[in-house]
Amino acid sequence: MNGTLTFLGTGTSMGVPTVGCSCSVCTSANPRDRRLRPSVLIRWSQAQPAPGLPPRERNVVIDTGPDFREQALRTRLTQLDAVFYTHAHADHIFGLDDLRPLSFVAHRAGSSLPLYASPETQAVLERVYDYTFKANATYATRARVQIRPLADRLNLHGAEFLRVPVLHGKLEVAGFRFGDTAYLTDVSEIPESSFALLQDLETLVLPALRHEPHPSHATVAQAVEWARRIGARQTWLTHIAHELGHHETNSLLPHNVRMAWDGLEVPIRLNGAPEAA
Repeated sequence: MNGTLTFLGTGTSMGVPTVGCSCSVCTSANPRDRRLRPSVLIRWSQAQPAPGLPPRERNVVIDTGPDFREQALRTRLTQLDAVFYTHAHADHIFGLDDLRPLSFVAHRAGSSLPLYASPETQAVLERVYDYTFKANATYATRARVQIRPLADRLNLHGAEFLRVPVLHGKLEVAGFRFGDTAYLTDVSEIPESSFALLQDLETLVLPALRHEPHPSHATVAQAVEWARRIGARQTWLTHIAHELGHHETNSLLPHNVRMAWDGLEVPIRLNGAPEAA
């Protein structure tokens, strides 16, 4: 199936421009140096069961950070089928409340918007958003969402998603593979077992915080080496700090490794799978 991967945000937890900073990247006039918190949107068309009906658009988001409202408006997102969470840090979950209007669409159809999360992430979501998830919640306009287990392999509306475990410092977080594409963010180490899940890719997304080492994030050099080893046709870098200017950094990269930017759309191919959600 054909689909698209849209970069909703390519920045770090503090975003770019960073508050209080007047460096050359934070004051840059290049719109590709403006980076919201990290998130992507996967879109594809699912064939309808009845002949003659037009395909139904499907939308899945990975992570809802503090900028999700702005990202959803910019992308004209009016319907959402699921959210996958990589982990429970603020720059990946603090936009959950902005799912409310999208969850109302599912609620009117008699269902809840599914959120796929690890047990550790689920525990944080339920604590931070107790007014949404507690059993006796009475907040009338709370998000109509339901947390579901993040399985190693999930068939969702005709597409297959694989969890790719990676390390963010000492914390295990989830990367994802969908068809010929893989998305990894907040990574300092890729376990050997996960490299096996990243073979035969057309599109690879890797984090590249900055040039200088960081205890829980990959550097540009690490990302380039991972890209070389994995061998995808095209690698896009995300989770980029304000130390890296877009054009300046691109000039240092191999031809098949490029800096992503907010709003970038990349064509992808998803694996077909039996309907299971």
